[in-house]
Amino acid sequence: MTALPRFLAVCACLLALTFAVDVCMLSLTGSGSQRRDFVSYWAAGQQLDHRQNPYDPDATLRMERSLGFPANGQALVMRNPPSALLLVAPLGFLGFRAGALLWSLLLLSCLIASVRLLWVLLGSPKKRLRLMGYSFSTFFVCLFFGPALACLLFGQTALFALFGLVLFLRLQRSHPLLSGVSLWLCALKPHLFLPFAAVLLVWIVLTRAYPVLLGAALALGASSIAALAFDPAAWGQYARMMHTSGIEREFIPCLSIALRLSLSPGAIWLQYLPAALGSVWAVRYYWSRRRNWDWIEHGPLLMLVSIFVSPYAWLTDQALAIPALLQAAYRVSFRSLVVLALASSIIEIEVLSKVYMHSALYLWTAPAWLGWYLLTRRRAGIPRRAATDFASHH
Repeated sequence: MTALPRFLAVCACLLALTFAVDVCMLSLTGSGSQRRDFVSYWAAGQQLDHRQNPYDPDATLRMERSLGFPANGQALVMRNPPSALLLVAPLGFLGFRAGALLWSLLLLSCLIASVRLLWVLLGSPKKRLRLMGYSFSTFFVCLFFGPALACLLFGQTALFALFGLVLFLRLQRSHPLLSGVSLWLCALKPHLFLPFAAVLLVWIVLTRAYPVLLGAALALGASSIAALAFDPAAWGQYARMMHTSGIEREFIPCLSIALRLSLSPGAIWLQYLPAALGSVWAVRYYWSRRRNWDWIEHGPLLMLVSIFVSPYAWLTDQALAIPALLQAAYRVSFRSLVVLALASSIIEIEVLSKVYMHSALYLWTAPAWLGWYLLTRRRAGIPRRAATDFASHH
């Protein structure tokens, strides 16, 4: 190992540690939470507790301003579908700071549990890095992944979706019904899973894995019924909020939005074209491997592509890239890991520098993870990991 890669790796580790400590301190103290996305979930929970519309922007804005939200800021309204109301309903019984602390602890638990489960699914690799006389597992490279820490900082729900994805990978062979139930967490952000979902449906029909479909239907059905119990008009309120939210006028730094705005800003269908093409590619990718399809081996790449072509995706949503990055991290050289760590560090610097989440400076991130994965896969080759290796020990 030469001096420069070692120096860059040390710098990246120190920056990641600083960012992680900052995130944890802000999460534990609740400082600044009223300016982060968590406030929208807390406001929705409060509205549900008072039997009011959880998607009401005016009521949400009044609550947010009472907490110190900027006077000129627009309301942060929860955009998750009503099936997610079951998740935020308990926040209606908690004060803001207590709710922020509980939410942060849940997100942190999902991140740690997801990375740990993935490590086990990959066969508990022993590959370690030595820096400054200390030995580090590549486990920590993804645990301190910039978008995941940003997700924790802003209180976004992508870490719940990540946990649902990892549970599906873990349970789809041994407990198919429960693996379907775990997809409920993925449905918190369904637009991020379109090519992944296309392959999932084809796989279910082709392999007759109907317990997975049944589990997903039961979970979504139960959560939807719960939402109607909380608020009988929830689905209509959600549709009205999405219609009037003006999301189509927002610049979200991702491929689909950039494509629409550069070609024809008013043509909303252009925003969904990459996802449609990505779904076609995903089904073909599955079809050519259907006889030896392995979700643990092939699923992470599907997820990377799903993020890349999503109709809209924030930086925080890229926490879902962790399964693919961790899979590749155990097969690559130290220099390749340094490249990944440095890319993650750039994100941490941008967030610490308070670069606006709508900034085009985040456009490079999703292509970077996909490009790094494909390049390292081509160079090192990712051998097939049969899920039976894991199952035989459990």
